[in-house]
Amino acid sequence: MSNTHKPALKAWYIIGSIISSFAVGLQFWVTFGITKTGTATTIINLLSYFTILTNILVSLYSLVLWLRPYSRLGRFFSKASTSTAILVYILVVGIVYNLALRHIWSPQGWARLADELLHSVIPLGFLLYWFMALPKTRLSYYNAIPWLIYPGLYIIYTFIRGVWMGTYPYPFIDVHLLGYPTVLKNCAVIALSFYALSLLFIATGNKLTNKTA
Repeated sequence: MSNTHKPALKAWYIIGSIISSFAVGLQFWVTFGITKTGTATTIINLLSYFTILTNILVSLYSLVLWLRPYSRLGRFFSKASTSTAILVYILVVGIVYNLALRHIWSPQGWARLADELLHSVIPLGFLLYWFMALPKTRLSYYNAIPWLIYPGLYIIYTFIRGVWMGTYPYPFIDVHLLGYPTVLKNCAVIALSFYALSLLFIATGNKLTNKTA
């Protein structure tokens, strides 16, 4: 039995599935309640946020490891490299929001709940899961390079979408507001942050592996 399929981990996957799916669903419900755009446009706009995409990824990860752990996707999610990459992605969601975006708006009611779940509870919960429950396996530092593919593709998509639609999901990558030089610098800082966090958790995971070996 794979370490990530042990019964003791099932509770983590169930809780993670419920919370992340609820948070994403709640954000969609809140947004549909206040938006004046059509259904398709609203969905496209929501799926243009790294926060939403990454929380959907966490939800899918938890659901698959709960319900279909021995499927092809389950085996992929069972890899230590996959779990650690997702940890880095969701932590960046929480860090960037709480350091750079929290002050620019003040959601209320259900919107506040969705906001806290997506940007604080789920990132911290995944961090606890990674430290406390997930069995560690030694990883190569080289893994940090392919882990940049997902955020890199997101940035490329965001630029292309911005050219066609004239809008950007986050102010720090808004070309109309800041111009390309500043936006590219911001993207470089974010990429370095992804890379540094990846190296940090690879090193941490390897150290924890040595302690339990």
